[in-house]
Amino acid sequence: MNGVSYMIPFVVVGGLLIAISLALGGHTDAKGGLVIPDDSFWMHVNQIGVIGFTLMVPILSGYIAYAIGDRPALVPGMIGGWIANTGSLYDSKAGAGFIGAIVTGFLAGYLVLWIKKAKVPKFVQPIMPIIVIPIVATTALGLFFIYVIGKPISWVFTHLTDWLSGMTGTSAVLLGAILGLMIAFDMGGPVNKTAFLFGAGLIATGNQSVMGMCAAAIPVMPLGQGLATLLRRRFYSEQERETGMAALFMGLFGISEGAIPFAAARPAQVIPANMLGGAVAGAIAGLASVKDAVPHGGPIVALLGAVGGVPMFFLAVAAGTVVTAVTTNGLIGVKERRRDAALPQNVSGMETSLAVDAALAVGRDPLEAVPVGAAATGSTGAVAEGAVTDSSGGESAVGRVDGSPDERPGGSRSSGRSQTPENSSDATGSDRSSDPGNSGDSREVLSGYLTQDTVKVALAAGEKEAAIREMAELLARTGNVRDVDELVRVALAREAQGTTGLGEEIAIPHAKTDAVAAPTVGFARSSEGIEWGALDGTRAKLIFMISVPEAAAGDEHLRILSLLSRKLMDTEFRARLAEAPDEAAVLAVLGEIQ
Repeated sequence: MNGVSYMIPFVVVGGLLIAISLALGGHTDAKGGLVIPDDSFWMHVNQIGVIGFTLMVPILSGYIAYAIGDRPALVPGMIGGWIANTGSLYDSKAGAGFIGAIVTGFLAGYLVLWIKKAKVPKFVQPIMPIIVIPIVATTALGLFFIYVIGKPISWVFTHLTDWLSGMTGTSAVLLGAILGLMIAFDMGGPVNKTAFLFGAGLIATGNQSVMGMCAAAIPVMPLGQGLATLLRRRFYSEQERETGMAALFMGLFGISEGAIPFAAARPAQVIPANMLGGAVAGAIAGLASVKDAVPHGGPIVALLGAVGGVPMFFLAVAAGTVVTAVTTNGLIGVKERRRDAALPQNVSGMETSLAVDAALAVGRDPLEAVPVGAAATGSTGAVAEGAVTDSSGGESAVGRVDGSPDERPGGSRSSGRSQTPENSSDATGSDRSSDPGNSGDSREVLSGYLTQDTVKVALAAGEKEAAIREMAELLARTGNVRDVDELVRVALAREAQGTTGLGEEIAIPHAKTDAVAAPTVGFARSSEGIEWGALDGTRAKLIFMISVPEAAAGDEHLRILSLLSRKLMDTEFRARLAEAPDEAAVLAVLGEIQ
């Protein structure tokens, strides 16, 4: 869901400009509604805000596609999102909204990936990413949405309206709950618009109660999500907390789209919570016979005198808001607890994966390298302190699986490195603290293999291959990389054998190749995460890259993997690593790896 962070500024700017223009430039008409004069300054401000909202859906779709298929997917994703949001193109009274944008974003991204696999003549290859792929993908996706996906959306819109018409004689509480569910489901999409237009259409017939139910549900989603960010701040990023404040303001003016960034980021938690809160608000408004004389919702219409039964209207909005906030945080909390409960099993899998990789690096049988008792840790919750034994029956290559140094006779402590000429500190340059070319931070991490020069707080890449290349270029800053392209090739070949995505938002791509002169380790973060094929389905946000020359591909490679394995099991360590503000702070956290 890479597009959410790019969409948020459009939601905030568009929504706040609309709200400000209504607050400062609007006035009540004869029916009690809020209108802005056509030729006024504030109408122009309002129109600018509407443009921001209009761009919101294509931006979401475009950057979801970009995260999957890179730059060639951006145009088909954005145009596909625009088509999804323009219902007139497929004979619907409402577009598919942000849910349609998510669909077109994924379709565009994977369509581009599929087209990239096509074998084309060499003379065509230079124009593939800038001409051929965007044109083919955009045309195919656009026609597919109009003729295949759009028709069912139009059908749903029409039949929902007919179904609601048959509900008008039933219980007001039931009708209010159903309308609240529909209003909250897709926030501007076909289901939301069906309920809204149904209520607005009945105003002219003298039935204002149905619009009253809708009006109470409309502000619940942004108000509820904004309140949720205030109640449990630790569940939300700084950007989400800021968006929550903007959502509260938008909710006061009945702009339900203020909750879309939250729904797009956590659909499984936010959409059900929104629907429950909307149903509560609609049901209370129906029970109390709340009326609304204008086709708009939110506290603003009550303050302007368009609502009948104002106290119960505010009670309905408040109840729906609290239910939404509490349910959202409750569902997020359940997800967090499940993830924490699964951590021992995932940690076991992480250590096993690292041990197998290390065994492959030194030519051992992978089963021989799996930590003793690792298979049992999922049930016991404890990581066994087994040893990775050498096939010759000699000393452990790493010592304890937790990465602690071995105790040697005489009280000396060994890091587990084999002191041969090929991988001694003099040969590999591991004693980096005295290197004049080293970064200004003298802190040693992983024997100096990882320095401030090889730390990056924000990867630009959105997909795995591009991320590996960016990491390789990061390692090249040290001067240890002889051939970046060869390093990338070897790392990708390792990925082809099996993903290095370990789960828990961690990936450790690695390569043993003489394209590097000495062991070098880099670290970078991805704010949105990169799809790395991890078994737990998480996107990689904390990415280490290890590169070692062939001569150091045995014990040294194994030692680095073991040290990382032990420390990355620490949830608190990972959290601090993710939150460190800059390269120096990241290096300070990484300095704890011993």
